[in-house]
Amino acid sequence: MIDIDTFRTLALAFPDATEEPHFEKTSFRVNKKIFATFDEKNNRAVLKLNEIDQSVFCASSEMIFYPIPNKWGEQGWTIVELSKVRPEMFEDALSLSYQNVAPKKKK
Repeated sequence: MIDIDTFRTLALAFPDATEEPHFEKTSFRVNKKIFATFDEKNNRAVLKLNEIDQSVFCASSEMIFYPIPNKWGEQGWTIVELSKVRPEMFEDALSLSYQNVAPKKKK
């Protein structure tokens, strides 16, 4: 299971990543753009994946990864059930999310 401490350690390891509040969630950003949020109440993350990565993660693990059920989901925002995801899979998805948001020079 991925807890907030593990999530924070992984997210803040990326160049120029910061942690900031985002409504009732914790967000992780690069250049003020969100690449991940942590919802402690529901033990979920939301990541910004591209269309291909979102479809791959969701197809392989539909009970763990699924698009937000609205326009945000159509833009790649993907929910991750942290109590079910394997740490390696989460790390891969988080890295892709960061890469999708970070300026080209940060990747």
